Amino acid sequence: MSSRSDAEQTYYVPEQSKLPFLATIGLATFIYGAGATLNAARAGDPDPMSWLLPGGFAFFVAVLWQWFGTSIREHRLGLANAQLRRSYVLGMQWFIFSEVMFFFAFFLALAYVRLFVVPWLGGEGDHGLANRLWSGFAAEWPPSQTPQQALDAAGGTQLTARQSEFLAPPSTVSWSGIPLLNTILLLSSSVTLHFAHVALRGGRRGAMNVLLALTLALGMTFVALQAWEYHHAYTDLGLTLKSGIYGSTFYLLTGFHGLHVCIGALMLSVTLARARFAGDFTPEDHFGFQAASWYWHFVDVVWVCLFLSVYLL
Repeated sequence: MSSRSDAEQTYYVPEQSKLPFLATIGLATFIYGAGATLNAARAGDPDPMSWLLPGGFAFFVAVLWQWFGTSIREHRLGLANAQLRRSYVLGMQWFIFSEVMFFFAFFLALAYVRLFVVPWLGGEGDHGLANRLWSGFAAEWPPSQTPQQALDAAGGTQLTARQSEFLAPPSTVSWSGIPLLNTILLLSSSVTLHFAHVALRGGRRGAMNVLLALTLALGMTFVALQAWEYHHAYTDLGLTLKSGIYGSTFYLLTGFHGLHVCIGALMLSVTLARARFAGDFTPEDHFGFQAASWYWHFVDVVWVCLFLSVYLL
């Protein structure tokens, strides 16, 4: 017979809820609306279903708000026993693992292009395909000239429609400006968040709130600087999503990371509001705070990998 108490052996089963079903509807509507909007924009036609994109997103967020609010209320009522709290921990760990795999796929695609595809197109190895794109193609990363510039230097041959899809940016983003500053900001935010956690465990709620607010300020500064860098890249460097594989991988990796920073900032904002106005979290019971901090530290680690692979190497 188990020596554990009845409270530990009894697993809390919540009431049946429509929230998971409603969340699925909202997410599916959002995804369908996003696809329809992009296809309509590419075709240049008006999209009668354009409302599905913001409508589905708003509905999904509203369902999540209700869902998480219900979980918080149940926890305050003491319905979350030790087993349920462990399931929260495992759920957050698996969620972060899925995010790791998400970014791993993009980093792997970037590595494949740089280490294999570009050398092959330059004629290296058994799979070498020299001059298959255009005459005078240089196997280098990042690309230093557009295909038209290469053809002009070789005799002024015009690009075909297919070749024009491989336009390279006339200039690349430097690591020493905003990217370096953003790296310092995110690493600093991890430090402030860690000490906010230390303050919470020590019962110093005032210090925790100040450090948590400082973490949010650093994160929002990062997002603002990233937006300014995008504007600079588009207007001054000519780096767009149509700038070949360099442009698409640059915006794919940095854009998705910026989205995750915004999600992490939202989680920390809710955490700060709960701590400041609802008095939630104690030194012994603060998994909501801990889960948000795990996610934020994960986002910071991704940025360090991104800074090294996209800007430096």
